[in-house]
Amino acid sequence: VHPVAWWAWALGLAVAVSRTTHPLVLALLLAAVVLVVAACRDDSPWARAFPGYLVLGAVIVAVRVGFYVLLGVDGAGPVVLELPAIALPGWVRGVELLGPVHAWGLLDAAVGGLRLAALVVCFGAANALANPKRALRCLPASLHHLGTAVVVAVTVTPQLVGAVARVRRAQRLRGLTGRSPRAAAARLVPVLQDALDHALALAASMDSRGYARTATPGGRRGLGAALVVALGAAALGTYGLLDAAAPRPLTLALLALGAAVAAEASVVAGRRVRRTRYRPDPWRARESVIAAGGAAAGLAVALAAAADPAALVPAGGSPLWWQLPPVAVLAAALALVPLPAGAGAGR
Repeated sequence: VHPVAWWAWALGLAVAVSRTTHPLVLALLLAAVVLVVAACRDDSPWARAFPGYLVLGAVIVAVRVGFYVLLGVDGAGPVVLELPAIALPGWVRGVELLGPVHAWGLLDAAVGGLRLAALVVCFGAANALANPKRALRCLPASLHHLGTAVVVAVTVTPQLVGAVARVRRAQRLRGLTGRSPRAAAARLVPVLQDALDHALALAASMDSRGYARTATPGGRRGLGAALVVALGAAALGTYGLLDAAAPRPLTLALLALGAAVAAEASVVAGRRVRRTRYRPDPWRARESVIAAGGAAAGLAVALAAAADPAALVPAGGSPLWWQLPPVAVLAAALALVPLPAGAGAGR
C-alpha cells in the first residue's frame, strides 16, 4: 500500500479524535485503529514498535489522572477519594496539593488523557503501517535536503543495534570477551562509526535511486522573500486565531495567504531541482479506498460535532457520556475500511 494512503487514513482519524471528548467514541475509534494495525502491519522494525505507542498512550492517561489528583481544582461531582490537602506558600494563590478527588473531575482528566493518547496512537499507526523510507520518496523535490537528513536520522538507531552485535562478534573473534565498563567504552567508537557509515551509505544509495538532482541557478532571493511572507502571514493568522478580539475573516485570509505562498514557493523551488524516480509507488484503487475511509470518518465526526456539540462533547457527569452516538458506529466502520483493502499488503 502506498505510504501516503496510510498517512491520509491516520490523519482523518486524528481529526475525528480531536473533535470529540465522548469516552465511548474515543474508545471505539481507538479500538478500530488497533484492529487495523494488528491485521495490516508487517514484520518490519517500525511495525513492531507499535506496542510502544500503546504503552505511551497508557502513560499519558496515567500522568493526566495523576496530575489531576495532585493539583485537582474541579469540585464537581461526589467525592470518591479524600486526601489530606497540603497548603502551598502564599505567593502560590488558588493552588493546593492533593485534597478531595471528585468523580466528574477524575473522569474529565481520564477522558482528556484518553483523547491525547488516541491521537498518539493514530500517528503511531501511520508509522507502523507506512514504510518511512518509501514515504520519504513522496516528498516534493524542494524538500530533497530535508528528506536526506531524515533518512540518516531514522536509520541511525536501528543501525546502532546491529552495529553493537557486529562489534561484539568481532571482539569475541579476537579473544576480547571483557564485560567491564572499560571494555564497553572500547566498543563505543567502532559502534558509532559503523552505524553512521551504514546510514550514510543508505542516504547515498537513495541519492542515486531517486534523489539525484541538478539545481538550476537563479530564483533564490525570490524564494527567500516568499518564505518570509508565508511565515509572517502564518504567524499573524495563528495569533488572530488565539485572540478572540481579532476579526475572523482577516485571520482566515492571512492563513490562506500563507499556505498559498508556501505552496507556490515549494512548487517553484521544486522546478529548480531535477531528479529521477526509482520504482515510483503506484496509486491504485486500494489506496483511494483506504484514504477515503479515514477522511470520511473524520468528516462524519466533525459534521456531527458541529450539528450537535452536546452529543460528542458532553459535559462532565452528563448522562450522554454513557450513550453511544450513531455517528460513532459509522466512524468506526469507516475506520475499518482498510481491513479488506489493506490486510496482508505488507507481508
